Amino acid sequence: MPSGQSQKGLLFVISAPSGCGKTSLVERLIKICPGLVRSVSITTRKPRKDERTNKDYKFVSKATFEKLKKSGKFLEWAKVFDHYYGTSREFVNKWIKRKKDVLLTIDVQGALKIKKRRPNSVFVFVLPPSRDELKKRLKKRKTRLTIAKWEMSHTKYYDHRIVNDKLHLAARRLKTIVLAERRRTKMVKDK
Repeated sequence: MPSGQSQKGLLFVISAPSGCGKTSLVERLIKICPGLVRSVSITTRKPRKDERTNKDYKFVSKATFEKLKKSGKFLEWAKVFDHYYGTSREFVNKWIKRKKDVLLTIDVQGALKIKKRRPNSVFVFVLPPSRDELKKRLKKRKTRLTIAKWEMSHTKYYDHRIVNDKLHLAARRLKTIVLAERRRTKMVKDK
């Protein structure tokens, strides 16, 4: 790295089928691994009873989402189950410039868009302990298994895969990936 040039943060993209615990995993990771900022997705869907605005999602109208989309405010966006979800370009850029690593918990559609635009990002796919366990979790969430199978067929586009069998163990595995990627990036930039 040329002298005077500072190292920026990394972008970590974490995806998983619905019900695999990616949000719980990321919340645990943030507690045990300093220097991480979680991006809050913007969505047009209504909040669930346990969700809080600006913590879980930023909830907006479809008209507001369309306006943000047209003005280029999204790093990526996707339509999932008749609702739109997007990642704020400004939020991600702000924290990366401040040398913080940013975590995105997004679906495969959004991850593939980021892979094209920011290929140096780190992509992690969270898998369920088994297909039977995934079926149980999806029945509780009333989500279609077909979409989960489609998402899992795209794990080849991810740099790392971890199984969320026990949350504390999966969080430690994810922390190991974050620390290894930080070291690797620092070593490449120090050459």
